[in-house]
Amino acid sequence: MPRYADATMDMRSLPSTDALAGELAGEYPLLPAPVVVGACRSAIADARSELVAGSPADAAATAREILSGIEATRPRRVINATGVLLHTNLGRAPVHHEAVAAMAGLAESWGNVEVDVRTGRRSRRSDYLARLLPPLTGAEAGFAVNNNAGALLLSLASVAGGGGRVAVSRGELIEIGGSFRLPELMASSGAQLVEVGTTNRTRIQDFADVVDSVDAVLKVHPSNYRIDGFAEEASADDLAQLASRADVAFIHDVGSGLIDATTPWIPSGPPPWLGDEPGVAQAVRTGADLVLFSGDKLLGGPQAGVIVGSASAVHRAEVHPMARALRLDGGTIAALATTLQLYLDQRVLSIPFWRMATATPEDIAARAADVAKGLAMVSVEPVDSVPGAGSVPGRTIASFAVCIHGDPDRTWARLASDADWPVIGTRRDGATYLDLRSVAPEDDARLRSTLEQALT
Repeated sequence: MPRYADATMDMRSLPSTDALAGELAGEYPLLPAPVVVGACRSAIADARSELVAGSPADAAATAREILSGIEATRPRRVINATGVLLHTNLGRAPVHHEAVAAMAGLAESWGNVEVDVRTGRRSRRSDYLARLLPPLTGAEAGFAVNNNAGALLLSLASVAGGGGRVAVSRGELIEIGGSFRLPELMASSGAQLVEVGTTNRTRIQDFADVVDSVDAVLKVHPSNYRIDGFAEEASADDLAQLASRADVAFIHDVGSGLIDATTPWIPSGPPPWLGDEPGVAQAVRTGADLVLFSGDKLLGGPQAGVIVGSASAVHRAEVHPMARALRLDGGTIAALATTLQLYLDQRVLSIPFWRMATATPEDIAARAADVAKGLAMVSVEPVDSVPGAGSVPGRTIASFAVCIHGDPDRTWARLASDADWPVIGTRRDGATYLDLRSVAPEDDARLRSTLEQALT
């Protein structure tokens, strides 16, 4: 037992920082020594304050609590068994292994990020993406920044920064992850918000009433929610025509990155769970000046915000000073380019998201049965998976999960916080569910092993 494991100390028995750090370093081998020392120093200071106040103190226990909290935040791989295919808190879309290799190649060495290897002269880091995006989306031009919020911020700044006015439906004044609200983002771009319509009903006439006094019209994907019932919205086609007649810009943030609403990569056509999710190609065909979408949602690539549209509008965004602050690094450009190539090469179903989303319920059930086979207090149950990350709100995909009966908090601790490779499931109805749709098939054996250890 460590020297300082359980003793309630008086002031004279408090350990030195070096002594306590030496005791605990072996328990947290992946944390740098200065981090362990800092935690021990803080714990001893806290213990000293408690003793001065006449309260018992245990510096070692406090240090372990601090270090456990730090260890939990250390980036590492987990198994996503939540059934949320694009889980924002777990990193959204897992990228294709070829995209991983492309990213790693530029991360561990140098690359032609901004150099023309034929001449040695400087080039633009978006040159290759600019070649891939037009044939894929039908747009005249395109490039990418660090995420879709950045793409929207840059687009607004390039079109209406410096006090320009932008018309938006009140039903699309969304709040995205981390409590960032569209009106606040718009204000940061320098554009002025012009609200039209009501929360549940906005007609094209509402935009027509203000279009002569604005610089742009904006349509936004209703991330994470859906208005049903007594509702109406102005269509992208109508907005594009209105903006064109008034000679103002039309910006369409389609959000989720569904490249084509007809899903030509799925032989049977669009699956029911896609519903009326807007497609990038369809948004481009309306004549929108700028169409924006995420790289790490339905596209199935790395985190990025992609901007496509008319050559003139894309150029204004690309040369705006804000673009440099939002630019992608070379590795992410390589991963995004590889993902786009998979679409152009008609290999979409090899992308992890689409492989997960299109797996049949029968295949998921068979995998779940193999993982659960012979384990006590475990069953296989039908569940509903969701696309996640604000994509296709309200839609579900039939799936199957391994259900672990018994105390869900204890099971969670054994599967997640105590495991070498954490398994993240869901807790409900007094049980823990591990949905196999969001688990890569190659991780089934590891999931089974972790589950066996958790149940012993």
